[in-house]
Amino acid sequence: MTPIGEETREAGLDERIAGSLVGAAVGDALGGPVEGYSPDQITDRHGGRVHGVVGPWHGDDWRTARLIAPYHKGDGHVTDDTLMTHALVRVYARVRDHLDAYAVAEHLVPDLMTRPRWIPELEAEALPLHRVFLAEKWLVARLAYGHVDPREAGVGNIVNCGAAMYMAPVGLVNAANPAGAYAEALDIAGAHQSSYGREAAGVFAAAVAAAIAPDATPDSVVAAALSLAKDGTRTAIDKVCEVACDHSDFESALVPLREAVAPYDTVGPDYRAPSLGARRPSRLHSIEELPVALGMLLVSGGDFRQAVLGSVNYGRDCDSIATMAGALAGALGSPVPEDWSKTVAEASRTDLWEPARALTGVTREIFERDVRRRRTHERAFTALGGTACSD
Repeated sequence: MTPIGEETREAGLDERIAGSLVGAAVGDALGGPVEGYSPDQITDRHGGRVHGVVGPWHGDDWRTARLIAPYHKGDGHVTDDTLMTHALVRVYARVRDHLDAYAVAEHLVPDLMTRPRWIPELEAEALPLHRVFLAEKWLVARLAYGHVDPREAGVGNIVNCGAAMYMAPVGLVNAANPAGAYAEALDIAGAHQSSYGREAAGVFAAAVAAAIAPDATPDSVVAAALSLAKDGTRTAIDKVCEVACDHSDFESALVPLREAVAPYDTVGPDYRAPSLGARRPSRLHSIEELPVALGMLLVSGGDFRQAVLGSVNYGRDCDSIATMAGALAGALGSPVPEDWSKTVAEASRTDLWEPARALTGVTREIFERDVRRRRTHERAFTALGGTACSD
């Protein structure tokens, strides 16, 4: 296990936020081309494990080979995980305060529907709505056309990692406050998901908030997640992380981590042919991606490269797993390899660092507002006869 060095733990807010958001995008891009396949299939296709940016699974035939759409997954292109993460950052930059489900309806949905942007997988400028998956199109159908109460709009959607995959900004805005991040993410995700999909969004945001805290470790991140997680999500994280503690390299952990999470994952053994019970609400189940990402964080000792490569070579929904693992390792302060980040930024035609700069400024503003709000509450409570604050 490679421990995080003292120099990384001393990284400041700016560096941690940049590491988390850039790290999430890099994990997303590395995982995209092998998404949906098993570790053995990935090894057969690439002649061994994936160790960095690779090309599309079907090579030059990527436009017609995929069943759903002609997405150019590979060559360093970010996917919808990053598109949604950056969209949420833009909402924070617009609102400049904590968000809720109404902010999703008022700001995120119009961003997806009305503002064309460069979409790397389409190799064209288009509305983000044209790239996001069905579970994210649900936001537009329910909020823009159905006029559903944003706090309840997620009910009925596919229960998957759709909301969790872009919740890193919530954890960063609530840096070192996992409980605050959990509550805010649950509110935001109510517009998008229900059941264990919504729960995962809250727990992932909490884990990111815990990772950015001073002196955070992979163990402290998992402890924070377990302290807040409920029902099947908590059990799945607990079981996966218990197994992860027995491994110090991702190669030996790939099969055991899958076996540990399998009883809680509704998709089943064949990722491309889920059962009739897949992605339905349940208090007993969990998404697969978050427990595995936390498991890989433990296996790697918080090392960014190993956490992301373990997530990528795990296969299945590995772009989202690597997005989460990358966000967590980057928030801990483990450096994102410069060759990876530059390649992904250039291939995606995306400034990966600009969203981090924007969110850092907003995070500082929100903290100052929170302090003023807290002081106002303290004065009011003291006036009622409560104990005065020692400060």
